[in-house]
Amino acid sequence: MSLLIYSQKITPRITYVFKHICTRILGIEIGFTSQIEEFIAYSGPKLSYGKKPMGNEFFVQSYGLLNQQGFDDIEITVKEWEGTKCFFSAGTVSKLPFDIFSASFYLLSRYEEYLPHVKDEKGRFLATESIAFKSKFLQEPVVDIWAYKFKSLLVVTFPQLVFPSRKMKYHTIINANQPFIYKHKGFLRSFFGFIKDLSKLKFKAVFHRIGSLLGLKNDPYSTFEWMINSLKNKKSKVTVFFMIGESINFEEGMNSNRNAFKLLVKNIADYVQVGLLFSKGSLVEINHLKEEKEKIEVITNRSLISSMNEEYLVNLPDNYRNLIELEIEKDFTMVYENEIGFRASTCTPFLFYDLDYEIVTPLLIQPIALTTKGLKMASISERNDAINKIKRSVEQVNGMFSMIFNNYNFMEINEKINWKSVLLNLTGNE
Repeated sequence: MSLLIYSQKITPRITYVFKHICTRILGIEIGFTSQIEEFIAYSGPKLSYGKKPMGNEFFVQSYGLLNQQGFDDIEITVKEWEGTKCFFSAGTVSKLPFDIFSASFYLLSRYEEYLPHVKDEKGRFLATESIAFKSKFLQEPVVDIWAYKFKSLLVVTFPQLVFPSRKMKYHTIINANQPFIYKHKGFLRSFFGFIKDLSKLKFKAVFHRIGSLLGLKNDPYSTFEWMINSLKNKKSKVTVFFMIGESINFEEGMNSNRNAFKLLVKNIADYVQVGLLFSKGSLVEINHLKEEKEKIEVITNRSLISSMNEEYLVNLPDNYRNLIELEIEKDFTMVYENEIGFRASTCTPFLFYDLDYEIVTPLLIQPIALTTKGLKMASISERNDAINKIKRSVEQVNGMFSMIFNNYNFMEINEKINWKSVLLNLTGNE
């Protein structure tokens, strides 16, 4: 049995956000109508969404954002509500004290990233510019929290409405933008790296570089054999991202035409999912993106499904439009590299909504909670506490927990925190 939604006008924004909350998060089917007669005649569970209720039905008062087009600066007042935060307050006639759908749409569409804002030195939207950071709910997947509170009201009002059970899932991301630090770099990169280490008196690095190049030592960054052996039989999803284009840092890059690189990517693709890390230089030109996509598809001999942008750079909406044109299904860039939390305030994968064109696109955005670089705590115990805290927030709403590691996190040299045990703990939870 589906939940029927009535609104005077059914807009793309309304269908988009209702489907994310009701279907993607809560797992129930919904229908829409703008015909009062159809709504009244419907004998199943139903909800009206607008300025005023028609009677004593389940009513959620609209703030109005979902009937607008484009974007404009909005004054937002965040309030406390049942242990979490909310905004876009509603009147007492509403079953909820705020417009859950407008508020969720504001966060999911990344409305604030379309508005004028301060960027960091890499051209990225700053976490500190977000309403979630300013109002201290960045580490809460509030869209999912709101959805579950909404569900509790629906259960009481419509006991015949069946909600399927949802289990917490894990999707671990490995950013392998630099699969090797010494090997397979070519003469120039190796030479400049050697001179740089020597000039900075990094004698230990010089020793390891020489040993790696002579084949006497393993390359410290090449942790892939351990990863494959540890992850290949896990139920949790794992995606490893490789970069085909030129890195912005010459020394960190490598020639993706080398056989050693191609064999590595092919080998990884036999055991776990492989995605493409688009180079920063390719993001401004779709033909360059297409070239990188075609190169990795030739190497893996399969269509590219998942992508991520170098340095987690997202320029809305252009970057995502290019991915859609290239028929890429999933993006893994929706994260703050240096802050812990949910950039779009959800832990459920969601479709990208293009605010300029007012359309729901087929591009699925993977919300990611944190990267290893975002864990700036002083001690290992503080870092573990931070990971467990964010994991619990996802567990409470049975969402998806995603964390980004780098392949060099798992090297033995100068290991300050046991990232191996963190990874195995996450991937072993399903």
